[in-house]
Amino acid sequence: MANEIQICDECNFMRMKTILPKLRKMAPDAEIKIGCKSYCGPCGKRAFIYINGRYISAPTEDEVLAKAEAFVKKPVVTE
Repeated sequence: MANEIQICDECNFMRMKTILPKLRKMAPDAEIKIGCKSYCGPCGKRAFIYINGRYISAPTEDEVLAKAEAFVKKPVVTE
């Protein structure tokens, strides 16, 4: 049940140097794909993350991370 995260390295509202460590901390098991997502309209106006089938956007990198956290699949703990 790994998380799938996609981000655009051309986005003006996020920096790869800062966003990648935050994403890895938020979802350590995630497969993170970096590259253009052909989402240039919204990407040119706000930060965005594509996570587990949903586009999440917000005015800043930190705000989009906070919103995206709700869509991270958590591992099921069994005893």
